[in-house]
Amino acid sequence: MCKYIFVLLLLSKVLLAQLHHPANIQALKDYDNVNVQAIYSDSLGSMFVVWVKKSVPLHVHEHHTEYVQVISGKGRMMLGQEQFVVKKGDLIVIPKNTPHAVTKVYGRKPLKVISTQTPEFLGKDRVFISGIDKPSKRK
Repeated sequence: MCKYIFVLLLLSKVLLAQLHHPANIQALKDYDNVNVQAIYSDSLGSMFVVWVKKSVPLHVHEHHTEYVQVISGKGRMMLGQEQFVVKKGDLIVIPKNTPHAVTKVYGRKPLKVISTQTPEFLGKDRVFISGIDKPSKRK
């Protein structure tokens, strides 16, 4: 009997995880430039692996804070009015409504990051921006 209860508990945990699996989350997917793989999502937040082959255009998230952990590669990041190089191991916090963009630099491999957004990201609050002043460089 205990064996069956354990199996039922395990199955229910797997089913709950699948309910929150972000397979249908709308994300930025431009396979020639950016590839996004959803990892997990629930009402509190969403996680994605993002491969940037060239760049992610300047944009804001109206209702989300984003945390970006660089896994591999290097890029030039614009965050607000600053511009700086990001590399493996860097963690960047992007407050909601803060303009940000990234361009991959160096080498053939894409810039690979983990993007965590809070609350849950359903792809509806990304607003692209054009024509703003050039950022200053951070030392």
